[in-house]
Amino acid sequence: METMEITSKPPIDTTPLVLVIGKFDGIHKGHQAVLRAAGEKVGNADKLAVMSFSEPPLWVLTGKTEYKHCITTEKDKIHLFQQFGVDRYYRISFTKDYAETTPEEFVFDHLARLNIKHIVIGEDFRFGKGGNAGAEELVRLCKDIKIDVSIVPLIKQNGEKISSKTIRQLIKQGLMEPANSLLGRPFTMTGKVVHGEKVGRRLGFPTINLGSDDSYVPPKPGVYLGTVCISDHQKYEQYWNVLISAGYRPTVNGNGYLVEGHLLNFSGDLYGKEAAVSFLRYMREEIKFTDLEALREQMEKDKRDAEKLLGMNS
Repeated sequence: METMEITSKPPIDTTPLVLVIGKFDGIHKGHQAVLRAAGEKVGNADKLAVMSFSEPPLWVLTGKTEYKHCITTEKDKIHLFQQFGVDRYYRISFTKDYAETTPEEFVFDHLARLNIKHIVIGEDFRFGKGGNAGAEELVRLCKDIKIDVSIVPLIKQNGEKISSKTIRQLIKQGLMEPANSLLGRPFTMTGKVVHGEKVGRRLGFPTINLGSDDSYVPPKPGVYLGTVCISDHQKYEQYWNVLISAGYRPTVNGNGYLVEGHLLNFSGDLYGKEAAVSFLRYMREEIKFTDLEALREQMEKDKRDAEKLLGMNS
């Protein structure tokens, strides 16, 4: 997939495009509906393109860490866009200066530079300075430059609209089943396996350590059942069931929030490889144990419980 960097205005281009615009944090079921609708508009000579932001806008504008945390990092989003057949990604380098762009400037000075055949957006789409303009305003402005706009109705589940905000809240509460249901796939954190303090190895439970990437929404501290996909420089992939420990490791006086995973029935060296850890089910809260032996005994129980859930010890 081709990436086009936008620092002020898109480069003038005659490539015929079907364009999707949005933040797309999570690429949940609602986002997926928009991407599918756009794919149906693509003709033989057209490219399917997405226009989105390099950083969460509220994080740039406020500097508050809570707005930095995402369901999907930009790398994750690009991977998912490719699965929906996206050919080109317009990456807007969002800054406080860019945030001053008016709706009229966005349409007449930015979108008009591209050969857009059709735009597809969600019903709750907002754009322009302060997010003051909505989907209907985009339709009105685009008529002046002869671009058709399709608005995809909100996707609801249990009577409520599916939103990234709701999913982030569920993840923070450790409610993985409902979060994953809204996403349409498991919540997943990806990263390189790095060296840690090797406490798990000393206890007989070697773990993969994803480091302390604070880009993701942090799941509620505790132990989870999940899966992990290990990629060897994109040559091949391995999938394993995994016990995930997410949190602050109070028993060993951990420094900061960390995600680790113990792969069930696996032995080997995974350092430096890419790991995608998917959270399926919250099993228990994070506990401060009196000593490492008590921690080891609990980890043995966690493993037995996980194997029972997976039908591995029947």
